[in-house]
Amino acid sequence: MIRPVASSPSGQQHRISRGDHVAVVTEVGATVRSYHVGDRPVLDGFPAGQRPDGGRGQVLAPWPNRVRDGRYRFDGQDLQLGLTEAAKGNAIHGLVRWVGWAPQSHSDHEVVMGTSVWPQPGYPWLLRLTATYRLVEDGLEVTLAAHNESEHPAPYGVGQHPYLAAPGGVDSAVLTVPADRRLLMDDRSVPVGDEPVDGTPYDFRSGRAVGDLRLDEAYVALQPGPDGRVRVRLDETGGDHGVELWCEAATTRCLQVFSGDTLPDPARRRQGLAVEPMSCPPDALASGVDLVVLPPGDEHVLKWGVRGW
Repeated sequence: MIRPVASSPSGQQHRISRGDHVAVVTEVGATVRSYHVGDRPVLDGFPAGQRPDGGRGQVLAPWPNRVRDGRYRFDGQDLQLGLTEAAKGNAIHGLVRWVGWAPQSHSDHEVVMGTSVWPQPGYPWLLRLTATYRLVEDGLEVTLAAHNESEHPAPYGVGQHPYLAAPGGVDSAVLTVPADRRLLMDDRSVPVGDEPVDGTPYDFRSGRAVGDLRLDEAYVALQPGPDGRVRVRLDETGGDHGVELWCEAATTRCLQVFSGDTLPDPARRRQGLAVEPMSCPPDALASGVDLVVLPPGDEHVLKWGVRGW
């Protein structure tokens, strides 16, 4: 059977809806391309006729963020990944954001996308991945799962790269990030230490306006609420609308917050705020910090969600 040629650079489009909630997930990267409630965007997505910029909405696995020089050592092996961020000499955002994912199931309000990470130079393990997008009464829930089908333990990390919608622009939005520390980065965006956010411009534990602050920060020491979820909010100044992203503290160890100042298209900069739930910080394959070691036959799950009002 010959499959129809996709008319979009992001492949087939998978629409789900529940009431006035509508989301679209793409074949390429299992990317969440858009999410609206009525005519109001919750995520700052991209049109069907374009490909995502700046990682927008993409799944990041089997590692999120960067690996310095693409080099790491695991279980006695020295491994070299392709340098997919050539300007900084890093391997960035994993292996699955530009590959095709197939729908495993699709109903009115849920779609489950699946793909494989095949053994290859730099990552010689076989993983089966699924990304489940489900619309519930008050938002979108996402479940990212990985199953190790290799004969040996596999190093693993995962994240996702949604941009929260800020219709009035990031500058005037009020941001809340419940995190006590941030990572300090070198000029290649790789961690070289960390510091408390107390007394710095990067302390958003009590909501305040972003203003003209440029953000590309990896937050750690996340502080969950009583339900075990970490909640990041982006509220309109003086308005009744906002967006909240939640993630489970048990599996989300780092949040990257990015105001989009370096996006290729100037018109896209600071129009949405990327908030990336990650199971580990940048360079975790090399440093081992919060790296998941997935035994043969085991599964890892990361859950996050978003709602708007």
